[in-house]
Amino acid sequence: MRRSPAWIPVPPGSPFPLVNLPFGIGAAPGDEPSVYVAVGDHALGLATVAAAGLLEDLGVAPEVFQHDSLNPYLAAGRSTGARLRARLIEILTDPTLADRLADAVVPRDDLTLGVPVEVGDYVDFYSSIHHATNLGRLFRPDDDPLPANWRHLPAGYHGRSGTLVPSGTPITRPRGLRLVDGQPAFGPTEALDLELEVGFVIGAPSSVGTPVSTADASDHIAGLCLVNDWSARDVQAYEYVPLGPFVGKSFATSVSPWLVSLDALEPYRTAAPRQDPPVADHLRSTRDWAFDLRLQVLLESEAMRAAGMEPVRISCVGFADMYWTPDQQLAHATANGASVRSGDLFASGTVSGPTRGSEGSLIEATWRGECPLELPTGETRAFLADGDRVILEGWAGGDHRPLIGLGQVSGTIGGSI
Repeated sequence: MRRSPAWIPVPPGSPFPLVNLPFGIGAAPGDEPSVYVAVGDHALGLATVAAAGLLEDLGVAPEVFQHDSLNPYLAAGRSTGARLRARLIEILTDPTLADRLADAVVPRDDLTLGVPVEVGDYVDFYSSIHHATNLGRLFRPDDDPLPANWRHLPAGYHGRSGTLVPSGTPITRPRGLRLVDGQPAFGPTEALDLELEVGFVIGAPSSVGTPVSTADASDHIAGLCLVNDWSARDVQAYEYVPLGPFVGKSFATSVSPWLVSLDALEPYRTAAPRQDPPVADHLRSTRDWAFDLRLQVLLESEAMRAAGMEPVRISCVGFADMYWTPDQQLAHATANGASVRSGDLFASGTVSGPTRGSEGSLIEATWRGECPLELPTGETRAFLADGDRVILEGWAGGDHRPLIGLGQVSGTIGGSI
């Protein structure tokens, strides 16, 4: 049956059509932050919709939508989210409600958007075999590029949730110890990099001592967003043995403002690559957990901006061939009985492909500076310079399928601390 059009206009090709309805936290001018859902070029304030009595009997209290994070809503679980999404589609396709809810609709560009969840724990994985192989060859040229355990478990590290920042936040060049002429020296990184990643956010929490199986992952994963895990590669290279990433990673991680639900992405599930050797029983997926997403990295230098030039695309890659999938990442993170809480963020690790132009980081794209990128101004980049702006974008569908956008996440490099 053909669905009625929304009374909020949705331009053709919008990343936020009626079948998407991603959730975020925004503040309209003069208002406090609250829950919004994106529709075309506008956003619908759910606090106003709830106050009108239109979100009753869904299993969530109206005050949840007045909150400055999605955590209280996500804690109600995925089934509640599915009911709310269905109710919102009913509301948005009922033209008799347009005047009644006029005050709930604001242009998206008028909102100040933040990180959509309050993140208690943040984990960053290392799940692209192409990225892991490239970095292994760069950091350990005389050894096997993949550690012996890499194909047996989704490797990751715990990041600092306190340095997760919203899209658009300026990124300060960090300082740290790195090798200069063979000796450790403290100073600003000279190898500031980006990392193109997809994150998933926890909805319903789990209990301490109870692992989350791959079969139950859908009960706990609320949706996907974009993540840029900024990295100081020279600091990282010096510190990562023996315990792995630390201050070379923990200074800033940018998160996109809109959380796209698993329900919106269901049509874009696909089979993940075959894992060889076969993984342990607790990591075996019970259904398809790869997603047919396209991701891209755009770069704009300060000189390009001054000249009025558009950002240039430096990478485009698919997400579907990630070796480790979200259900396996969640199962591994909780296999020892660790619990997860509403709002916890798990990032995929850098998404890179097997071909030139599909690298999700500059260290791969320029091969640690040996093959610098050339920008339209004639500038070259091995790593990021002050004034550079990085934009990550992601979407599913397009062509003859509904476009489901993850939006974008951006950051501009400022001076050093």
